[in-house]
Amino acid sequence: MSDCTPLKLGQRVPDFELETYEPAKGDFGTFSLASQIAKKRWTILFFYPADFTFV
Repeated sequence: MSDCTPLKLGQRVPDFELETYEPAKGDFGTFSLASQIAKKRWTILFFYPADFTFV
């Protein structure tokens, strides 16, 4: 099981990688937080509960 320690405002997020779907290309790709940081790009992480679940 992974460590589920909550993050605090301003704390650095651990590195992660996600598989993505890019509709413009009609193909799958990947998103890597480390590559975003290396390119000095801003990244906003937004999470929401699954659809049709109680909040």
